[in-house]
Amino acid sequence: MPKDTWYRMDNVAKVFLASYNKRDTRSFRVSCTLKDEIEPELLTIAVQQAAKERPQYQVTIRRGLFWHYMEESQAEPEALEESSRPCPSLYGPSFKGRLHYQVSFYYDRINLDMFHALCDGNGGLEFLNIIVINYLKLRYPGKLNDVVVGTGASMAHLEEDSFKQFYEKEGGVIPKSTARKKAYHIKGLKLPYDQLQFFEVHMPADRLLSLARENGASLTSYLGARLMQAVYDDMPFIQRNKPVTLSMPVNLRNFYPSFTSRNFFNSVYVSHVFKGKEELSELSREFDRKLKEELAPEVIGKRMNNYEKIENLLFVRMVPLALKNPVVNLFNKREEKGITAVISNLGRLSVQEALKPYIETYACFCSTNKLFLTCSSYENDFVIGISSVYRNTGVLKSFLSGLAKDGVAVTLYSTEVLA
Repeated sequence: MPKDTWYRMDNVAKVFLASYNKRDTRSFRVSCTLKDEIEPELLTIAVQQAAKERPQYQVTIRRGLFWHYMEESQAEPEALEESSRPCPSLYGPSFKGRLHYQVSFYYDRINLDMFHALCDGNGGLEFLNIIVINYLKLRYPGKLNDVVVGTGASMAHLEEDSFKQFYEKEGGVIPKSTARKKAYHIKGLKLPYDQLQFFEVHMPADRLLSLARENGASLTSYLGARLMQAVYDDMPFIQRNKPVTLSMPVNLRNFYPSFTSRNFFNSVYVSHVFKGKEELSELSREFDRKLKEELAPEVIGKRMNNYEKIENLLFVRMVPLALKNPVVNLFNKREEKGITAVISNLGRLSVQEALKPYIETYACFCSTNKLFLTCSSYENDFVIGISSVYRNTGVLKSFLSGLAKDGVAVTLYSTEVLA
């Protein structure tokens, strides 16, 4: 086939392809709530315009002898009324020849669900914003002519595999990760029929920032410490000697000059073994210290190089995909044993000034096989999209009640699942 009709998979995408299942579909959702109800016909036109802006997402994933690859697809995207759960299945035998993302709407909200092999949350948010801007320009003709669409990065930069671009063969050896130690796993029955429960939590960002400063930590560290305490409160007494370990995806664009719209992230880990009922301020400061150690540029570089180095080994490249996928999945399951929960902070989301009168807020979710918190803020609205595999909501109740006791006004929405 012509070279320009297909794309190689990055190394993170290969893990998602090997480990997806009906419950943890390895997809994520980014949503934008507008101040007016959606007009479906205009949204479909906006999606099709966005597809031309980001052709690297207009692909179907195929199996090769040694690796998967992405082939250009002629399928036309369209916007449909929301009819399924967030983070639905977007890859598998039934998706042969189809796109691996979908756009839906519900009243005033636009949802973009993407299979994680295509891109990470930052790439997904950029694609969503392209759709939103295109839609608003159609919805309010003549009012947003000066609004710029996209980042202005070249197509070569957008399509770049930044893992390969910034890989250093002599990058050193990564220190032993806390994630390799078996961590405490939340107890209780899981939801039936491959279901997940989704919660959307809204809080004032300024109050959270104030609390983080009072506890001598960053906002992420304060929330991470709060979550660790909530897990500890729910732990059976006999298992309280096990570490509580949180995994946190890190945007590598903050460390390397990359403009890629594909995957470019890695995960860091913070672990704590409770000795008793630690004070929140003490735990927050410890969390902050450990997180800063994990985020040191030399540690980030070693972790990325170590991960990329595996793929560059000749014997790994020459193993057929049918044998390689089970091994990759086994490695992923081993890593999962060392994780209690995941907390991802996409940070402060901003838009051009002219767009603010039309946009209410954003929200993000990710599929999981445990407990996953995805945080973001827009203006003064801090939103946590929580996905959980558990019937037991004790950890979440403790986490949110702890925030409420700290004086945070919490607004909670949840999906309905079948019992």
